[in-house]
Amino acid sequence: MASQPPSRATNTAERRTSASIRQKTSRPTSAALSPIEQESRGANGPKRKTTTTTESKRDVTSQETFVRRTARVPIKPAESNANGRRSREVERTQKVDAAPIKKGTAEAAPSSWSPQASLVPPTSAPLACRISVPPQACHAPESIRAKSLNTLSLQEQEEAIISDLLFVFMGFEGQYIRYDGNYQPLDEKSRLSGPQFRMEYGLDPSLRDLASSMLKTATHYCAVEAFVEVQSREDFGTVNHALCAAMRKLLKDYLILIAQLEHQTLTNENFTLHQLNLHMKPTAHLMHQLYTVAHEILKENSMLDSAEDDLDQSDDFENILESLREGRDTAIPGKKVCKGGSVLRLLTRRLQAMSGDPAARQLLTTLLKEASRPYMTMLNEWLHHGNVRDPHNEFLIKEQKSIRREGLEQDYTDEYWEKRYTIRAELVPPQLDSVKDKVLLAGKYLNVVRECGGIDNIKDRNLDARADVPHTFDDPRFAENVSNAYAFANRSLMTLLLTTHALPARLRSLKHYFFLDRSDFFSYFLELTHSELKKPAKNVNVSKLQSLLDIVLRQPGSVAAEDPFKEDVKVVMSDAGLTGWLMRVVNVQGMDADASTFSAYTPAPAASATGDSEKEISGYEALTLDYAVPFPLSLVVSRVTLTRYQLLFRYLLSLRHLETLLTSSWTEHTKNAVWTKRSTPRGKDVAAKDKRVEEWKRRAWCLRSRMLCFVQQLLYFCTCEVIEPNWGAFMGRLNQGEEVESDVRPGSQRDGGKVPLRASTTTTAAAEAKTSGGAPVKRTVDELMQDHVDFLATCLKECMLTNSKLLRINSKVMATCTMFANYTSSLSRYLAAADPSSSTSSSTNSTSYDPAKLDKLFSILQQYEDHFSRHLKILLDALNYLAATETVVFLGLCARLSMANEGGPGGGPGPGTYG
Repeated sequence: MASQPPSRATNTAERRTSASIRQKTSRPTSAALSPIEQESRGANGPKRKTTTTTESKRDVTSQETFVRRTARVPIKPAESNANGRRSREVERTQKVDAAPIKKGTAEAAPSSWSPQASLVPPTSAPLACRISVPPQACHAPESIRAKSLNTLSLQEQEEAIISDLLFVFMGFEGQYIRYDGNYQPLDEKSRLSGPQFRMEYGLDPSLRDLASSMLKTATHYCAVEAFVEVQSREDFGTVNHALCAAMRKLLKDYLILIAQLEHQTLTNENFTLHQLNLHMKPTAHLMHQLYTVAHEILKENSMLDSAEDDLDQSDDFENILESLREGRDTAIPGKKVCKGGSVLRLLTRRLQAMSGDPAARQLLTTLLKEASRPYMTMLNEWLHHGNVRDPHNEFLIKEQKSIRREGLEQDYTDEYWEKRYTIRAELVPPQLDSVKDKVLLAGKYLNVVRECGGIDNIKDRNLDARADVPHTFDDPRFAENVSNAYAFANRSLMTLLLTTHALPARLRSLKHYFFLDRSDFFSYFLELTHSELKKPAKNVNVSKLQSLLDIVLRQPGSVAAEDPFKEDVKVVMSDAGLTGWLMRVVNVQGMDADASTFSAYTPAPAASATGDSEKEISGYEALTLDYAVPFPLSLVVSRVTLTRYQLLFRYLLSLRHLETLLTSSWTEHTKNAVWTKRSTPRGKDVAAKDKRVEEWKRRAWCLRSRMLCFVQQLLYFCTCEVIEPNWGAFMGRLNQGEEVESDVRPGSQRDGGKVPLRASTTTTAAAEAKTSGGAPVKRTVDELMQDHVDFLATCLKECMLTNSKLLRINSKVMATCTMFANYTSSLSRYLAAADPSSSTSSSTNSTSYDPAKLDKLFSILQQYEDHFSRHLKILLDALNYLAATETVVFLGLCARLSMANEGGPGGGPGPGTYG
């Protein structure tokens, strides 16, 4: 610290003594040296005979001990200069001393007051002060304390206060300005709040008011200095470290100013307290801004009383588990730490609030610029390389390293794509609020491409050395950098998916197998496996089914024989029926449960669904297909997406199987003599009974026709009016992405395919986003994934598989049809027993007519008709209600199914119409 240069001394001892005094006056921290060290310094000085006097080593040591000033109790020594000039501070100190210094005497301070400096243990902050805290001045003995202010003149008071303020500005106590009694220098919280200073009584009121206005600056300096030491610890992150480094530079400039003011005090006799105040005004304002920023960060850190700990943080449990997996120390649950993006958000908010103050705006802009450098380093690494370099968890992107792509085959929750990389909303700075989704997707896309070995054009791994990459938030290329990185990452991943891994061909392969659009191979497969699939599901031989499927898929005449992905299709058996599985998924959602028309058909809770799933199911009901999808296509066709394919496949398979059963019933009705042969009249007394038999047959034929019509119309609706149009729209949107790739890569061939049935009519905001200075990003990978999910979700919804009421009603109708088709052979035996004349067997012809069995046949048939008609009417009412409230697609289904409602007892023309 600067001080007045000493004049030429007359001897070596005086030069040594004057240098010692000057060093202690300008650097009070060195006053904490022990007397032993000072003695050793004095002992090493050369001994020369001077013109005035010759002092022994003991005399010099005693005098230096007497005039020694501690860091907390600055007592100015009295020493004459060679040219006869005395500083005002030395004169004042001589007046305060009770006895003058005499040569050859050694008056030392009392032995009870000997402050010692020691080294404190190091912390994770590399530049933190390691010197122990000196004792407070209130503990000093009375013998070394200064005179009371009441005994000093006004000029002497001003000189004393100026001298004290120079020490107080650096955080030390003076002779008349000391710490408040509540301040605890050993308490970190008290040091972070800053000490309050008090002045002794007896000072002139004008001087007191002027000095009191400057004491706030000292408080702010002490608090900011403590803040820099605390926030420089390792666990507070690199952004806090950069902010503290910028503050440390400003504090250095502040100390330089104090040194300059001390030089003015020592050299300018006309320097007054008012001039000191004027010199400190601008710095005091900036110090106040630093203190405010530090105080707000400490409040966010819950290190002051004004903030409460948030004990309900959603990611505490995940953070603790992640820390345990990585072997790091776990933080205290619920303890908030303001770091990374939170610090930048706080600085930005403060900068906006102080935008009308030029000095504060310039200061806060500098702090924000310096603090954003490490954050920008992490951002550039994520945007351009797809890596998360965040050892202190302060970046806006959170990486769950425990979620790996090896678990995609069993990942039913899309954890890898949805939870592997997520956004920490509390760590997003305002500068990234509008583009945070782009930032997330850009890094995710690049990460996938890098794992597949698709990035080979990274020229420079050291992004900090590149001039074309912004390194601070105030760089005008900041937004352009994010947009360009996002466009490049999206283009790279789209090329990888659509071209390298042939995603459209994969999707068409899925459509062939799961939606049965070319099901010649599957019909043959069902014929071969009929004997196996009619068994209970737990008794089915899955290996046999897989072998038969491989044989069918390799038939030369089959459509699947040309499929390059047929090796990925596998046969699996489900443990639960389709209805029970879907009921657990939808969990009573869909149509309003308060609707009075359908309130009686509200599904039971999970217990009922579980009960249905526990029923023994056949192989047909449990049969499903699985499909092996390699990475990165497994991001688009994930396990949860493949489950949607399986649900649609099982539903279509159940309709196909029911259609086959009803067609077999039709074959039974047209070929069995019991049904085709008309009863021969044997007299007028039996003519009425024969008419009843024919009436029963016509009613059975009519019911079978209605059921077959219902199944065929429902199957046609699901395939031709739901799946195909939605598939065409989805492929149309997918082809838009291929067109973008063909524009980027001239000469590349698009993957062939059918012309989409209808084009996409919706565009998202991300699809319309334009890169700065580049071409518009027409399609993104996330839009492609969302379109795929929306396609499957729409198919499930319009096929009545997501509404619990429609699901249960439809399952009852289909169960009635299945029971009727399975009991066709039993009905034939009952009919032969009731009407022996219709049988060709001679033994049966000898049997007499049994009217009781005929009545039983009418009763059984009536039950089937009642169940089918009642549940079909309820289904139609529910579809009409949903067509008016949710989707109009159900209107077409209502029109088709109304044909099946004709010909019944309560739905149109009677059975005689079809006779």
